[in-house]
Amino acid sequence: MQHNWHSTLYMYTFEHPSSIEGGQRWYVAPSQHSIFNPMMYNPRASIHWRICMKILIVVSSLDLKQPFSATPAWWQLMKGLYEIGVEVIATPYQGAPIESLWWRSLPNPARWQGDVFKALRDRSRSLLPGRSTPESPSDSRDTFSDRAIRRVAQTFIAPLWYRHLTRILNQEPDVDAMIFLTVPLNHLRGLPRLITQKFDIPVLYFDGDVPASLPSMKGFASGFRIYQGADLSEYTAFISNSSGGENLLRQLGIERVHTVWYGADPAIFSPVSVPAQDIDLLFYGHGREYRAEWIENMMTIPSQRLPQAHFAVRGTNLGDLGSAKPLPYLSFSKLREYICRSKINLCITRGAHASVHASSSSRPFELAALGACIVANPYAGIEEWFEPGKEIIVLRSPKEAVETYKDLLAHDAKRAAIGKAARERVLKQHTFRHRAHELTQIIRQYI
Repeated sequence: MQHNWHSTLYMYTFEHPSSIEGGQRWYVAPSQHSIFNPMMYNPRASIHWRICMKILIVVSSLDLKQPFSATPAWWQLMKGLYEIGVEVIATPYQGAPIESLWWRSLPNPARWQGDVFKALRDRSRSLLPGRSTPESPSDSRDTFSDRAIRRVAQTFIAPLWYRHLTRILNQEPDVDAMIFLTVPLNHLRGLPRLITQKFDIPVLYFDGDVPASLPSMKGFASGFRIYQGADLSEYTAFISNSSGGENLLRQLGIERVHTVWYGADPAIFSPVSVPAQDIDLLFYGHGREYRAEWIENMMTIPSQRLPQAHFAVRGTNLGDLGSAKPLPYLSFSKLREYICRSKINLCITRGAHASVHASSSSRPFELAALGACIVANPYAGIEEWFEPGKEIIVLRSPKEAVETYKDLLAHDAKRAAIGKAARERVLKQHTFRHRAHELTQIIRQYI
């Protein structure tokens, strides 16, 4: 049978996207275990129907050099969308537009204004007395400076974005849906409603920082307070990283709420061969906010009580880490090497996430995908992702840390079994291709 990209679907071949079956775009694609790529199509491979969408995403940033910890996750999510046949157009709210093989990047219409705005905001915050320290979360009060920041953004930044998005949607009339991905929604008040009214497409908001981003949780000292002054009713639906956060979002008056957890791309977070595991315990992360107590109990104190063990850390603003040795802050590939060189990898989740059921963060999935033996602080709902005792070790109290470390360091096979089981669980349920499927299923409800 001849296979041609422009052949008909009835020949079980690839079909160029077209408006059929109620306006949806359909592909015939390889099995779900294959990367979607018509140039690599194997006529003997199993095939199935796959819906293709076209999504416009306003993403917080595409620049890995910007100080947004979720950016690597958004890269992986958009790559996952590409792999299941979704066309992604991405335009960044902060920083430069970064092109990739997996999405088409469009400019940031307020890049220089945003850079100036961010610099002034950071400068003003550094001069204000009583700001939060790395030891404590920020104040939840809506201050004069917060209101002033919103007013400036709504007056000068939002109109630029409205013209930019209108221009894109006029040029791309086949966009199925639009997502605001962890951008300050109170900066763009009014814009989602205008987009929906003008172009009749669903506009969804994806908050990847729930519950820490919510007003009740005070937010991060380094970030915007994104909910104060926002009109939440103008979005078609909300998506967050937290199952328990769904009720918290409904308490804010949001009716349609969904959850898409973080995950990991196993092709990116894949184990590498190292000469030896010469690091006993490793922790990597940024900041002490919401987790100072467990950093103390899992790193600082144990490193002093186990002087013979090699504790290492890679991160910033983590405070006193006892006898732990800092590792050079180099590339991602070096971080992957550090993790694979470590016998035990610590997952110290911030209290805001750890206290609200199944509030996902990237770290457990990244470490698991790398086949790491993970020891975690108490984390509500972690059993939704990994089986404690088999795929991850979860401490029940600070007193358990030292004895747990001693046991694991003395049993190589036990550590290896935990890491192997954790990676297998990721491959089965927690890749970003899984998350991309979940996201498209949500979007289809509103198209």
